[in-house]
Amino acid sequence: MASEEPTSPGAIRDEDAAHPVAAQWRPTLCAIVRAFSEGDYRIGRAIPGVDPISPERAESIEANIASYGATLVELPDESWETSVAQWMRGYWEVLVDLWTKEEGRSDLVLHVFANEAEGATSFSVHLVYVP
Repeated sequence: MASEEPTSPGAIRDEDAAHPVAAQWRPTLCAIVRAFSEGDYRIGRAIPGVDPISPERAESIEANIASYGATLVELPDESWETSVAQWMRGYWEVLVDLWTKEEGRSDLVLHVFANEAEGATSFSVHLVYVP
């Protein structure tokens, strides 16, 4: 049976189904995408709660976006209609649908792991890719 116990408003622990991305996470995820859309793949600016991105991971993210062939833009509100988070026994796996200047909603996603400890959520960027 699925657990629907919210750990904070909007964050649902349910191993059996994906749910909308928690509203309180959205500003942080928007800041990550804003950095990427500005070419800051290592996220040199301070974004509270976001783990540093290694040079190797940043290169992979940049290469995947470049090979996609479209210009990444900041997230519109519509992105939250299809983006999801799913509890995975100790963390959330988050997939955020990305948008480009040329096509609007794209096939690219931002893949992030969200962890909660002592009431605070931290985010670890895994990759940007086409699933």
